[in-house]
Amino acid sequence: MIKRNNKHIDNPFYDPTLNGRHRKSKRFKAFTATSLIFSIAFLIFFLYDMISKGTPAFEQAYIKVDVTYNEESIENSRTAISSEYLGVVSRAWLREIPRHVEQNPSLMGQTISVWALADDQVDQYLKGHYYKLKRKDRALIDDLKAYGNVELKFNKIFFTNGDSKIPEFAGLNSAVIGSILTLIITMLFAFPIGVMTAIYLEEFADDNKFTQTIEVNINNLAAIPSILFGLLGLAIFINLFGLPRSSPLVGGLTLALMTLPIIIVSSRAALRAVPDSIRQAGYGLGLTKIEVTRDHVLPLAFPGILTGSIIGLAQAMGETAPLIIIGMIAFIPDAPSSVFHAATVMPAQLFTWSGMPERMYVEKTAAGIMVLLTILISLNSFAIYLRKKYEVKW
Repeated sequence: MIKRNNKHIDNPFYDPTLNGRHRKSKRFKAFTATSLIFSIAFLIFFLYDMISKGTPAFEQAYIKVDVTYNEESIENSRTAISSEYLGVVSRAWLREIPRHVEQNPSLMGQTISVWALADDQVDQYLKGHYYKLKRKDRALIDDLKAYGNVELKFNKIFFTNGDSKIPEFAGLNSAVIGSILTLIITMLFAFPIGVMTAIYLEEFADDNKFTQTIEVNINNLAAIPSILFGLLGLAIFINLFGLPRSSPLVGGLTLALMTLPIIIVSSRAALRAVPDSIRQAGYGLGLTKIEVTRDHVLPLAFPGILTGSIIGLAQAMGETAPLIIIGMIAFIPDAPSSVFHAATVMPAQLFTWSGMPERMYVEKTAAGIMVLLTILISLNSFAIYLRKKYEVKW
């Protein structure tokens, strides 16, 4: 007879701890589900906060004013418009008036109604954000708005201009070009060296203490803080080799050092995933080890290698700490024309904007994060697409 008091059980197949294990399993499932819910809720909150703050940056306030082009206004651009508009029109736009005449000399001697870029405080006032606008200027904006002479238009300046100390004139153009040049250098150095290193360690190197030491160091390098790579880049590329500071060349080489371990580890995993039967079949046909690796193993592993490499480059694109050490956080208003000129990158640009006191930089920072996340998600999606497209079913 079986007693159900959990103290004395005559049935040899009865496990007195079974109910306790079921309860632990239910609690574990509840904890994991709760963690997942919190993670999703945090992600939704983060995206909502970022989108709600960044979306207004894609619009910019413009005011319709009469501009007089003459010798006096060329020498002093503040005289080109009525004095009542000086407090609501962007100073950066006023400085561009002489350049307008240089590009179109026929403007000289004319008075034309144009849409002028508004001051950042006017922009914040129209968007319902915190602003510091004088009462008379606010009354002027309200009157202009009533007559349709104030509008929020698409902010192309955000994509065509570089950094600026004047918030309404600041854009991401120079940072985007700097990021592209930096990633090109990173890819040109990290991808071939990383893949060839992985092929050698996985297919050709003997299993001895030397290769084991290399493998341990590669795995350790993949886990160290990225700022240490910035110190390494500063010591080697700038102090030792004398390469230009803040240049995409130094930034790309520094990020290549950081990305190399990731590419090597992911490439070795892709090579290891190729069945040994592929290699044995090649050897059975009389092929050499190089021919088997080049013509059979590498093509099958290439989708995984490419996926890991793109993900590593995407991670490098979002790095800020190593680039701060080598000076790529400097104020760079103009886009670099070569990899030897001073440049900045998008993460460093956003870091700079986040510390600016003007409120307009808050929405520009959030909008820049949206652009950066879009690029990173696109790169990861592209990596998944390539993996699916070239994946071979064994």
